[in-house]
Amino acid sequence: MTLKQIEGSHGVAETIALCRPEVICAYPISPQTHIVEGLGEMVKEGLLNAEFINVESEFAAMSVAIGSSAAGARTYTATASQGLLFMAEAVYNAAGLGLPIVMTVANRAIGAPINIWNDHSDSMSQRDCGWIQLFAETNQEAMDLHIQAFKLAEELSLPVMVCMDGFILTHAYERLDVPTQQQVDAFLPPFEPRQVLDPLRPVSIGAMVGPEAYTEVRYLAHVKQLQALYLLPEIAADFKQVFGRIAGGLIRPYQTEGADTVVIALGSVLGTIKDVVDEMQEAGHKIGVLGITSFRPFPLEAIREALKGATRIIVLEKCFAVGVGGIVATNVRMAVDGTGQRVLTIVAGLGGRAITKTSLNAIFLDAMADKLKALTFMDMNHSVVDRVLEHERTVRRSGPIAESVLRDIGVVASNIA
Repeated sequence: MTLKQIEGSHGVAETIALCRPEVICAYPISPQTHIVEGLGEMVKEGLLNAEFINVESEFAAMSVAIGSSAAGARTYTATASQGLLFMAEAVYNAAGLGLPIVMTVANRAIGAPINIWNDHSDSMSQRDCGWIQLFAETNQEAMDLHIQAFKLAEELSLPVMVCMDGFILTHAYERLDVPTQQQVDAFLPPFEPRQVLDPLRPVSIGAMVGPEAYTEVRYLAHVKQLQALYLLPEIAADFKQVFGRIAGGLIRPYQTEGADTVVIALGSVLGTIKDVVDEMQEAGHKIGVLGITSFRPFPLEAIREALKGATRIIVLEKCFAVGVGGIVATNVRMAVDGTGQRVLTIVAGLGGRAITKTSLNAIFLDAMADKLKALTFMDMNHSVVDRVLEHERTVRRSGPIAESVLRDIGVVASNIA
């Protein structure tokens, strides 16, 4: 391995190159742009033998990925935010066709209102599309998960999203262990597709399926996802043998032994939560952390087992379902159904709002004192919300909500795309 002080996006680009992709479909959208730029430079300089295809949209990127994967090429692309939504139809098709495409999602909020900063709204919007979704806590793990993603995708013949927090990870410079080509080759075998378009053995891919078989086809897609629950720990164990470090798997417990309160989260916020938990444990509080790496498939049994000693579960998530509440928390409740354990949802970090140790410490203490409702929005300015709601009650032509909030807090809206 080589230690490098490198940007997270460039670290991912170098790692993808070591996985020997044959086709890279590229359309830029912040904050994933540096990844495909880095890969494009390597192809141009002859350092990577791959077909680098500049497409006209994100929909085209996934469409090209579908075609190249169906033709038997190891295929990679990346996107974020509205880009993921623009390719949504093709994203569903890639999963339904069982094509082992690997895609980085540099997590970013989706509009409206327009926001370019980090939360998990984009990948969560596609949580049921049939792709495996792996969430990285650090840039090192983001690199490591991409190597594992190719192996998992190609073994199951299913597409995999590796989700890493936009800007927080993608644009952060830090020291990373970049693996050697020999290590990656030892771990990731040459691509042998389970299905491929071959003129010598003609077959249809993407056939029309009517009511007489659609249920069975969809059920088999579900079964293949569940197979990943067994493969992911095995792949993580194999990865540790080759690379000498732990990465991947289903979940990552931290200081949960003896904890009566456990905080669950995905992505980079886990690092801050762990720091807060360390300080709270020193102060005598019995609190731990459970990081989820595999959000799809959702590891119900593993989470249930990891939480069996907890009496209080706090799910901190950077997205929520409007009109319902916590998305991750809803899945966690399924995992602990029948146990009587209380699950609280804390929504934080929306649109890139800072998640501070001070705020986490205060809200965790409130949770442990049973002062929180089932759904809480951390650091939300309730006075602003109340004023906007009152304005809507009294003024029929009250205007767009986003502009009303900005006007109330004295911020001038700008056109940022």
